Amino acid sequence: MHMDELANELHQEGAQDLLENATLLRLAYNGHDGLPRVIPIGFLWNGTEIVICTAVTSPKVRALRSRPEVALTIDVGSTPSEARSLLIRGRATVEIVEGIPPEYLAAARKSLGGEQSAGFETEVAKLYDQMARISIVPAWARFYDFGVGRLPSFLLELIEEKRS
Repeated sequence: MHMDELANELHQEGAQDLLENATLLRLAYNGHDGLPRVIPIGFLWNGTEIVICTAVTSPKVRALRSRPEVALTIDVGSTPSEARSLLIRGRATVEIVEGIPPEYLAAARKSLGGEQSAGFETEVAKLYDQMARISIVPAWARFYDFGVGRLPSFLLELIEEKRS
């Protein structure tokens, strides 16, 4: 995907809203056995990359080190007029860090209140001496907003065909 096209997709108002405010994404990757996996996981968008943090011993850490290609979806809306979805592909980079990455705590704050957040941070600090920081720089993206007609091209073509 050309960088201008990628930037255009990621900078759509609805795409930015999903990146900044959604609390979960669905991460697709190939497990260590080579079979596909899709998991819901918290994330933080820092303006250039999506950051996911997890336990060093998580199976996805081992899998992503050997098969770093990933796809992810961030979506909201329970009716067609509300449905919005951001699809992203890229390569995951795994880094083991000491302590708790600040992105992990910032991602948790998106869904926790102030009091809950403080308690969560205390418990997490007791649990993890190290964490895996997984970063994904988007290489391809598509933003769909079904309520305003920003649809996949195959659907737009079908609609146009039926109108003719």
